[in-house]
Amino acid sequence: MALSRRTLIGSVAAGSAAVALPDLVPSLTTAAAAASPPGDVVGKITVGYQGWFSCPGDGAPIGGWWHWSRDRFQPPSPANTTIISWPDMREYAHGYSTAYPNLGNGQPAQLFSSYDQQTVDTHFRWMQEYGCDTAALQRFNPFGDEGPTRDAMTVKVRSAAERFGRKFYIMYDVTDWTAMQSQIKQDWTTKMSAYTASPAYARQNGKPVVCIWGFGFSEPSRPFTPEPCLDVVNWFKAQGCYVIGGVPTHWRRGVEDSRPGFSEVYHAFHMISPWMIWRATTLQGLDDYYTNVNIPDLADCAAHGIDYQPCVMPGDLSAGHRRHGDFYWRHLYNMIRLGSQGLYVSMFDEYNEGNQIAKTSETQATTPAGAGIRALDEDGTACSADYYLRITADGGRMLKGQIPLTAVRPTPPVLDGGPPPGGNLAAGRPTTASSQNGPFVAGNAVDGDRGSYWEGANNAFPQWWQVDLGAAHPVTRLVLALPAGWEARTQTLSVQGSTDGGSFVTLAGSAGVRFDPATGNTATVTVPGTTVRHVRVTVSGNTAWPAAQLAQVEAYAAAGTPTPPTAPGALTVTGKSASSVSLAWTASSDADGIAGYQVRRAGQTVASVTGTSATVGGLSPATAYTFTVVALDTTGAASSPSNAVTVTTDPAPQGDLARGRPTAESSHTQSYGSGNVVDGNPDSYWESANNAFPQWVQVDLGTATTVGRVVLRLPPSAAWQTRTQTLAVERSTDGATWSTAVAAAGRVFDPASGNQVTLTFTAASSRYVRIRFTGNTGWPAGQLSQLEVHAA
Repeated sequence: MALSRRTLIGSVAAGSAAVALPDLVPSLTTAAAAASPPGDVVGKITVGYQGWFSCPGDGAPIGGWWHWSRDRFQPPSPANTTIISWPDMREYAHGYSTAYPNLGNGQPAQLFSSYDQQTVDTHFRWMQEYGCDTAALQRFNPFGDEGPTRDAMTVKVRSAAERFGRKFYIMYDVTDWTAMQSQIKQDWTTKMSAYTASPAYARQNGKPVVCIWGFGFSEPSRPFTPEPCLDVVNWFKAQGCYVIGGVPTHWRRGVEDSRPGFSEVYHAFHMISPWMIWRATTLQGLDDYYTNVNIPDLADCAAHGIDYQPCVMPGDLSAGHRRHGDFYWRHLYNMIRLGSQGLYVSMFDEYNEGNQIAKTSETQATTPAGAGIRALDEDGTACSADYYLRITADGGRMLKGQIPLTAVRPTPPVLDGGPPPGGNLAAGRPTTASSQNGPFVAGNAVDGDRGSYWEGANNAFPQWWQVDLGAAHPVTRLVLALPAGWEARTQTLSVQGSTDGGSFVTLAGSAGVRFDPATGNTATVTVPGTTVRHVRVTVSGNTAWPAAQLAQVEAYAAAGTPTPPTAPGALTVTGKSASSVSLAWTASSDADGIAGYQVRRAGQTVASVTGTSATVGGLSPATAYTFTVVALDTTGAASSPSNAVTVTTDPAPQGDLARGRPTAESSHTQSYGSGNVVDGNPDSYWESANNAFPQWVQVDLGTATTVGRVVLRLPPSAAWQTRTQTLAVERSTDGATWSTAVAAAGRVFDPASGNQVTLTFTAASSRYVRIRFTGNTGWPAGQLSQLEVHAA
């Protein structure tokens, strides 16, 4: 199985590449002269297309749940998965049922197969509809077991590209392809070159396009020296191809993710496309790369007559990088104002790494309940399933000069100015205020928690509170609320609106608004259907306290204003342990029907269920937590929160000194961090970077303690097949000097015996305990679900 490029994210950072370039910045912020005229990649939007998902019953030669499951012969589930985002399945002809829980709306959790021609046709139709000009079809080592499936996918992609008027080209990935130098030539000559006869095959400067991704990367999975790489590039050029290089981020300097000595290889390509996934995760990070990396990259390419096609990305959805589209737009804007000759979007369908632009689940209602997979509304901003495709379309128009260059994202998260799923336009949106009193900040009024609130400076009327809806909407009413238990009061307030945040018009004149606990301490203010993006509430009086106070502000547009469900009642704690809390509540009601419930802690959803009970795991021992529950109806509208309950988890079980303690690691992949080994949840686990032994994970016991035994576990699920991990146990009193407690040896983890290994050793004083991995027969990485440390 080809491994994910996510293994590259290690520790590369923009800051370490910073250089002083004051003389280059002014001259290169306008379009540079391209080495080549417009073609199928120059002046175009290219999207990386994996096309690597398969399901049992789809006829794919590889068989099983290819790229959906870690063990492809078992159905995908929260404990057996390779994906971190969930596709929107509404436009596929059919799906394949998984072992995930049902979606939040109660429907079965199904996934698509790329091997179905209808799936590929759907994807290329989307490319046509949203201005994706060219698809780079990924091709890993075709001489392994995935080769026949890859061959068949090329046929399907050619058919779809021809049908929908898109271009495509072959993008070889040399990861783990040790015989690459001879076999890549054989594959092109005997198979792939025939596709250049298709009218849909991409050409640049009259030449068929080929990309080679992976030369020069410093990772062990790409151990090539410059000589064979240069030979391959020159061979393809001799075949009459236009050759693109998918190269490391720091190719020009030959540092960090790039091996030294590859300058001649890089400069042999017709086009350079540096990798960027996970290199930047914030807007500032993108700007730093623009100044310190991209500008000098383009200058180097221009000096050598090479076209520049930087990678642009929407951001990792699972890690919260996307900022409801602002991250992607900033990347597009930076690379277009730079003067890039073309753009490479990573990726179209990469649900494994969460950086896909293809249609994605909008809310938890269409995501497996309780699986911890983030939907597009993960930061509180509702987005349509096609939002990132629409951003791509607008970015393509800006690249081609069809719309002006603008740093302000022109793409609204929801189409036609209509309300997002759930109706409330203000939920989770950015807020500001004229003042705040202590911790009672403006954001409390949009966090979904009626117990938190904004309060302005005391004895200083008037004060105002404001929300940015993200896009202009015809707002018709506001629902204002105070905490349910507060005594009655009247606040004198008015409402203003603005399209630009600078010039405001009055939507509702100043009047006394009554908040009464007998009616839920809520009040509705009706306003004309004026299209505004910014809504401001100005408070000039309060009969109960000398300050402006708002616990919740909801804004609704002219259409689609569903009545939210009633709040769940009688939230109670039904059980607890050192690492989990069980909750139950009474059901909500709603005219549209209840789709499910979300358990929230500190404003974040920690569990999604369809019933009226839930267990929240992964908690720390002897720690106090406060929970509320909200209901969601079938339209996505959310109720007010239930009553809050506070509970303290039990102390760590006697004997396990590691439970809930701080951890560290050599590396981890995706969301499988080291904290999982001490969270008490047998189904969560740590996994190191792939194909990069040795790796280690350790725990800090807090103080030096006599220890003499460790218990190591993998998830007990049958999806985890028997494997032998070669590992050693090390210990330290200071975290710097280590001694070996148990020498390295193969340890068998067998589901038949609970996937558990116990190692006893001479008891000695230790504060830090480390498990060092040098091999794994079941997966090319260190893996551990639980690390227990005992005194003896």
